Amino acid sequence: MEEYQPHTSRQSITLVLVDDHPVFRQGLRNVFTIEPDIEIVAEGETGEQAIDLVRVWEPDVLLLDINLPGINGLQVTSRLKTDHATTAIVLLTAYDDFEQVLHAMRAGGSAYCPKDIRPELLVDVVRQVAQGNYVVGGQVFDEDELKAWLDAGVEAATGPYMVDPNEHFVPLSPREMEILQYVTQGKSNKEIAQSLGISHQTVKNHMTSILKKLDVRDRTQAAVYALRRGWVRASSTHK
Repeated sequence: MEEYQPHTSRQSITLVLVDDHPVFRQGLRNVFTIEPDIEIVAEGETGEQAIDLVRVWEPDVLLLDINLPGINGLQVTSRLKTDHATTAIVLLTAYDDFEQVLHAMRAGGSAYCPKDIRPELLVDVVRQVAQGNYVVGGQVFDEDELKAWLDAGVEAATGPYMVDPNEHFVPLSPREMEILQYVTQGKSNKEIAQSLGISHQTVKNHMTSILKKLDVRDRTQAAVYALRRGWVRASSTHK
């Protein structure tokens, strides 16, 4: 975790960078350090560091990778919004699909960008969200426009019939994400219950919620869904 001495002017957009790949983070640093109206105040490489840095620096913008060790970018976003942090969060991902966008923006993101975005466009995204706007797929929204876009997106992804937008593409709770990590390791509900010290029925209830939120049919699809999008890491061991 790297922090800088504050020398912010009133006009500067303060920015925190969080990505666990040093080379990619260096590339982001190179993009923003040449911008006179943007100041990088700190850098981190884990989800836990992202939360700590936002709490300490209260930056205007957090540029955050979704696929992080420990807690992922979606969890970080959801937790910061629960804390009522005013920082605008720009989520970056190597896995760019429409359902991922819905998850990211419903978690509280201000923008969603693929990692192959052109540098000048990413700079513009940071400026847009610092002004209170939202950016998805090159479109700029205000809060009401974003809500309408999200509602239409959920309906398009799940179908117009019997859809409750409050049940689909909703951020997973910390416990649900924990259970999903065990699922990706091939653990049964009974094994998960024993590991977490909770009842078998409680695990089943959480799994039902996970399937509904991800709009998938079974635990195998849920595991593949999470692994592909970088929410969990196949090589990680649960502690």
